[in-house]
Amino acid sequence: MNAVSDKPAASVTNAASAPLPAPESVPAPSRRWRIPRLLLLGLLALAAGLAGNWWFTEGRWLESTDDAYVQGDIAVLSTRIEGDVVAIHVADNQPVRAGDKLISLDPADWSARLDEARASAAEAAAAVVTARRQVEQSRSAIAQAEAMMAQASAELTRAAAEAGRSGALVGAGWTSRQANEQAVADRQKAEAQLAAARAQHATAEQALAVAEAQVPQAEAHAAVAEAAARLAANNLSYTVIRAPFDGIVGNRATQLGQHVQPGQLLIAVAPPAPRLFVVANFKETQLRRMRAGQRVWLTPDIDGSAVAQARVDSLAPATGALFSLLPPENATGNFTKVVQRVPVKIVLDPDAAVAAHWLRAGLSVTAEVDTRAVGESRQGMLGAAAATLGLK
Repeated sequence: MNAVSDKPAASVTNAASAPLPAPESVPAPSRRWRIPRLLLLGLLALAAGLAGNWWFTEGRWLESTDDAYVQGDIAVLSTRIEGDVVAIHVADNQPVRAGDKLISLDPADWSARLDEARASAAEAAAAVVTARRQVEQSRSAIAQAEAMMAQASAELTRAAAEAGRSGALVGAGWTSRQANEQAVADRQKAEAQLAAARAQHATAEQALAVAEAQVPQAEAHAAVAEAAARLAANNLSYTVIRAPFDGIVGNRATQLGQHVQPGQLLIAVAPPAPRLFVVANFKETQLRRMRAGQRVWLTPDIDGSAVAQARVDSLAPATGALFSLLPPENATGNFTKVVQRVPVKIVLDPDAAVAAHWLRAGLSVTAEVDTRAVGESRQGMLGAAAATLGLK
C-alpha cells in the first residue's frame, strides 16, 4: 500500500517542479495608440482652424432666422350683386390669365334692369330736347309779340292823328260828328291793341324764363338717367367674376346653382411664383448691417436641399409688435425687456422663383442674409480656406 501511494506523490512533485512557458510579448498601450491619436488631434486642429477662418471671413457676416414665411398678395373674390351661379369656368388649382372668366351669375334680371334704365335715359334725353325746343318757341313768341307791339304802336299813331284831324274838322263844321266819333273809337282801339301786344310780349318773356329754367332741370334728369343706365350696365358686368391678374385659383367656396349675396366669398386667386415674396422677422440685434439689395439664401422646411436665391427688398418701418392689435405699453406697470423683431421683405430672383417648385404662399423657410456690401460673393468654408491659403 505504501508503494502504491508513493507513485502519485512523485508525479505531483515532478509537475510542480516543471518550468512554466514564457508569456508572449505585448506592446505598451501608449505606443499602440500614439499615431492615431496624433492624427486625430491634427484633424481636430485643422477643422478648428478652418471653422475659425470661415467664421472670420464668412460666418460673421451672415444673419439667419427661421421665423420667415412665404407670402403673396392673394385676391379673395366676392360678388357685388346677388344672383344664382349658372357656370363655374375653372377647376380647383387651375392657372388663369388676367381677365379670364371664373364664375358666371344669372344675367336675366340684370339685363332687364339695364333695358329699363336705358329706356329711362332715352326718355330723359327726349325731355331735354323738348325743353330746348320750348325755349326756341318762347323766343319766337317774344319776336311775334314785339312785331304786334310795333304794329299796334303804328296803328295808334295813325288813329291818334286821324282823331285829331277829325276833332278839328268837326269843330269847324267840315265833317260829321259820327266820323269824329269813329276816329276817336279807332284811336282807343289802337291803344287797347298796343296794351294787348305789350301784355303778350311780357307773357312770352316769362314763358322764355320758365323754358330756360326747365332746360338744366331736364339735363339733370338726363344725367341721372344716364348714370342709372351705367350702373345697370356695371351690375350686368358683375354677373361675370373674372381673374384680376395672372395666377392660380383656389379656395372655391361656391357651387353650381347656389344663390349668392353681395360680399359673399366665391373664389380666391393666388399670385404666380415670381410674384411671391418672403417676410422674415429678424431680431433687432441682427439689423445693424442689413441693407436693401443684399443677397439672401432661402431654405424651405418642406425640402432642406432646395435652396433659392433672393435679395432684401425693404425693412418694415416699425417692429411687428407695434403693428399688432394690442401694441405693448411699456410706460406703465412692471417693465420686461423683450428683443423685438422687425419684418424684412425678401423678394426672390425671377429665375429662382420659377425653378422653385416648392414655392407656395404660407410655407415656412429659413432666411440667411449676407450683410456684406452688395456685390460681394459668398465663398463657403472651402472657398474661404482656399482664399486664405492663396489657392484661388
